[in-house]
Amino acid sequence: MTQVVSVIIPASNEGQYIGACLKAVLASSPLPRHTMEVLVVANGCNDDTVAVAHRFTDAAEQRGWSLHVLDLPAGNKIKALNAGDHCATGYIRVYLDADVIVSPDVLADLTDALASGKPLYGSGTPRIPAPASWLTTQYARFWQRLPFARSKAAGFGLFAVNAAGRQRWDQFPDIISDDTFVRLQFAPHERVQVGATYEWPMAEGLARLVRVRRRQDQGLAQLAALFPDLMQNDDKPRPDVWALLKADPVGFGVYAVISALVRLTRSRDRTGWARGR
Repeated sequence: MTQVVSVIIPASNEGQYIGACLKAVLASSPLPRHTMEVLVVANGCNDDTVAVAHRFTDAAEQRGWSLHVLDLPAGNKIKALNAGDHCATGYIRVYLDADVIVSPDVLADLTDALASGKPLYGSGTPRIPAPASWLTTQYARFWQRLPFARSKAAGFGLFAVNAAGRQRWDQFPDIISDDTFVRLQFAPHERVQVGATYEWPMAEGLARLVRVRRRQDQGLAQLAALFPDLMQNDDKPRPDVWALLKADPVGFGVYAVISALVRLTRSRDRTGWARGR
């Protein structure tokens, strides 16, 4: 029996990135006994995101897969996720950022890992491509040493659930951190990480790093306030500050400066969405 895997990609003014994202998805390894549907949920776009996405329809059909492009007038990631979920038919749901590049085996490996009647959450092994700026290079190197970045199935940029897992929540609520919200629906033993990789780009430059980091902190605080019961599934250990400083003093310094700037500007950006690149 053929079963469906749904890949949901919210995209707001991602014309520069959605082509590479879709090219990688459609170059994925075969999914035995499965077919794939890709749903690009354009939202609030005033660039060529929709047109670029439509160009991959034939490539999807050549593989026996399908590609659907939804064009929502307002830019809102949460509404885009809910719209994609409403249209999706797959028993496995993969949620993918539009600037992420999957390696060929990620989707097939996740399909195998989540093929269970028990609720499961999964992700691949993230890679941060070489940043363009010196500052982001230092920040990214240090950030990858942090406990969360090294935790199992952290899920930033790419996460997936099976049918039983998707029943853990109804619609996505109006929150900042959709990925953490989903991850914390699952206890640590219900999360799986496959070895296949995906590329998740980091924000470039001081201003963008501060903005994204500030939004990440606000997102975690929001989840703790709105869904305190979920926090029991947060297994992130406390970092060993001295070990981190000793291992990478330059990266530590860059990270500390950005953390200080986040605290100084924490009243800003309480609405909207900050891109991870």
